[in-house]
Amino acid sequence: MKRIAIVGAGAVGLYYGARLALNGEDVSFLLRSDYEAVEEQGIRLESVHGDAVLKPVKAFRTAEEIGPVDLIIVAWKATANDLFESVLPPLCHEETQLLTLQNGLGNCERLAEIVGPERVMGGLCFVCLNRLSEGFVKHTAGGKVTIGDWLAPPAGSKAEELVRRFKSANIPAEFSDDLKTAQWRKLVWNTPFNGLSIAEGGVTTDRLLADPETKSEIRAVMGDVIRAARALGCEIDPAVVDFEIDRTKGMDAYRPSSMIDYVEGREVEFDAIWAEPLRQAKLAGADVPHMEALASRIQERLRERR
Repeated sequence: MKRIAIVGAGAVGLYYGARLALNGEDVSFLLRSDYEAVEEQGIRLESVHGDAVLKPVKAFRTAEEIGPVDLIIVAWKATANDLFESVLPPLCHEETQLLTLQNGLGNCERLAEIVGPERVMGGLCFVCLNRLSEGFVKHTAGGKVTIGDWLAPPAGSKAEELVRRFKSANIPAEFSDDLKTAQWRKLVWNTPFNGLSIAEGGVTTDRLLADPETKSEIRAVMGDVIRAARALGCEIDPAVVDFEIDRTKGMDAYRPSSMIDYVEGREVEFDAIWAEPLRQAKLAGADVPHMEALASRIQERLRERR
């Protein structure tokens, strides 16, 4: 996996792609709105792990200009997944691997339909990142990436190799031999905090936790997610509820990515973070009333915005 392409150069793609490139990896960035700024100023990181600037940047406007690479890192929002068929083929050769760093469920399945499941990996980013302006990312907490193979290979896991490469770039990383459980584990945080930040009208995590009723709802939604995961064969320790709430207190007035999309009028990743997990939970027979209620509240907010 010598040549890497970052597809979706928002906060996640810019941050992790720049960290890899600064460590000597051959990284090309597919850029659109940020292209001119990145060409002129590079990629700028203000980070709790150390500020950095990547300049020059291998920046391109089209996948055709980049050409076939060995690893594609998909970092755009799941709302852009309908572009896979047009963007991915020019970047692929017959052995190209794909790593998705997207939120929610359904992304690995979508990629597996295009290139085959044995070439797909999933990555989960436990990080507080915001893109403050073109080519400029602020990193305030966390940073760990959990990576796993979508289809466990008979030998020689590509995900384990990627974990080593991420660690070499000073990115905290770990390998998961159970990607499905890891995805549900991340939903324990994403489902309530991203969801209630929208349902409450666009509020930060500190305000969600400051209200006793909302904090109680956060716990209830987390419990539903854990029950849904268990119904699907994914065991998650209930102690993660307290862990995630305590961890979030340290983020202060953090703006979840879905809240930012909502308040700025962009499409929200409703299907990946709420609809698909809820669909799977119901198929598995899980009783998840708080997940259902939250999804309805989000949909109502989105309808109001239209």
